[in-house]
This record gives sequence, C-alpha cells and structure tokens, in this order.
Amino acid sequence: MSDISVNAWAGEMNAPLQPFAFTLGDPGVTDVDIRVDFCGVCHSDLSVLTGAFGELPGPVVAGHEAVGTVVRVGSQVKSLAVGQLVGVGWTAGSCMQCHTCMGGDQQLCGTAQPTIIGHHGGFADHLRASSEWVIPIPEGIDAEKAGPLFCGGITVFNPLLEFDVKPTSKVGVIGIGGLGHLAIQFMDAWGCHVTAFSSSDSKRAEAKAMGADDFVNVTDDAALKAIRGEYDFIMSTINVDLNWNRFIAALKPKGRLHTVGLTPGHFGPSTGRALISGQKSVSGSPTGSPARIATMLEFCARHKIEPVTETLPLSEVNTALERLEAGDVRYRFVLDCR
Repeated sequence: MSDISVNAWAGEMNAPLQPFAFTLGDPGVTDVDIRVDFCGVCHSDLSVLTGAFGELPGPVVAGHEAVGTVVRVGSQVKSLAVGQLVGVGWTAGSCMQCHTCMGGDQQLCGTAQPTIIGHHGGFADHLRASSEWVIPIPEGIDAEKAGPLFCGGITVFNPLLEFDVKPTSKVGVIGIGGLGHLAIQFMDAWGCHVTAFSSSDSKRAEAKAMGADDFVNVTDDAALKAIRGEYDFIMSTINVDLNWNRFIAALKPKGRLHTVGLTPGHFGPSTGRALISGQKSVSGSPTGSPARIATMLEFCARHKIEPVTETLPLSEVNTALERLEAGDVRYRFVLDCR
C-alpha cells in the first residue's frame, strides 16, 4: 500500500493552529483510514490545546468528532468496507482484551487511546482509528451534522441507559450549550418531563423549542427552592460551579445528580446527610462504548435528533476555537475538511 499524505491543522500548547503535514503508512491489521469530510469542534479540543489535560508534546492535531468515508482497512477488518460513511469520537482505540473491554465498557479501558492525545485527530483531511471505534452512520443522519453526536451526543445519551432513566421520569438538564441542547432533545424523545436549567433567560424559547417542558434560571434561588423533591434525575453539562446542594435538594428520594461537565470545584454536598437521608446519588461519566454510540445514532435517526451547528471551513479552525472560548456559538461548530 502507498502512504497517505495528510493535510492537517496543528499547534503547540496555547498557540494558534498552523498547517501541518504528515503521512499515514500501511495500516495495522485492525486499523481503518478515513477521509474526513466534517469534524465537530468540542470544548475538550480547546481544553487539550490550552493545557487543561496536561502538557502534551506538539504539534497537537485536535478534533475528535470526525465524520467521513473509509478509504483503507487493515487485513483483519471485516466489519467495515471502503466507501462506507462512518464517524470517530473521543476514543480511537482500546485494548479489547481487559476485563473492562470484555464487559462492554470499552470507553473505560485503562489503556484506551484518545483520538487527540498522543494521536492525530480530525482537524485534517484523513484520520486513522481502530476498527472497533469506527462507527457506521445510518441513513437519515446528515453527515454535516453527525460529528457532534460522536462526543457531545453520546456523552449525554449514555447516562440514560446506564442509570435506567425511564419515560416516566422527571428530569433536568443544567446548561443549554453544546451538550445540554442535545440532552434536552434526547430526554424529550425518551418520553421524560424535561426542565432546562440555565443562567440565560435568552435561551428559554430555544430550550422549549427543543423539547423542554419547563425552564428554571439557576440564579433564581427562590425558584430552586420551589422545586425541592421533584426530580428523578438531573444532568449537569456545565464546567462552572453552582450551589449543588440546591440541586440535590431538588431530587426525589433515590434521585441522582449526574455530571458530564468538568466542574472545577467540589461537586456535591459538604456532608453526606443530604445524600443519606434520601438515598440519593451523585455520579459522573465520560462518553460511551461503541455499541452505545451505534444505538445512539439509530435513536437519532428514528427521532430526527440533530445538533444545532454552524459550519466553517477547516482553514478557519482558529476562528472557531476563539469563538468557542468566548461562548459565541449556537451550539456547535463543524469544520468542513473537504
């Protein structure tokens, strides 16, 4: 096989991304090479590039919501074919041999390979990943909007299955951004009664249009006190601190406050009393397994769920990152890498 010349955008920590070229040699036996058409821009890309995940050797090619076409497969890959439309999310590979992988929780593998840490990601025209993490995209999903589903989408979808959220549940979503706007759509299609929690009243109408039944401003302490004991499940998608005790108080007995956002401070009550008395739980989770990603995509196709996106050419990746850092996006950037 001949090498594939890759044109990407890469950067050192806290520096603008620059054009960067490299080559992909022959694929390993389980590798899949993808021609990237579109790639979402996630806040985790920004976190990696600004050193929040630690100092990384550069140049870093970020981008872990990649969608494109299979152009080459390793000799042992039987599940995918050249020409197939696929996507890759936060994880590009896992060992597939440890107890965790064999139990179906490959996203929790201790040696999992992140797509953008120690590996070149999707801000490029080609991407390589291990076949188990390359997921076919079903008909009915717009390829241009599919990328954010592979990180943001699965991150908020997986907890619905993991914690047995029921259609009869009363649920809440804290933060109406790249993750939260998808969580509202999933929970609404799940059949739940959904409350959107946000500090921005300007998002009230948008949240209702996405499927929220109620809207509560998180800066209104009286409104938070008024919902005491009402919720079965509340998901936080934000990366700032709030008065978490108010949300724990809003849970019913056996209710759960679950975070998928990287909250910087202490998450949860200062004492165990608030949890113990109502047998309540505080938890967190990352993305999801390959099987869960496939299930999520089928759910999106069936219920016509898609992210709200703005598309920019790959050459404007720095603009996308700057605007993302400033909060100037509704609700996810997608880069056209063609």
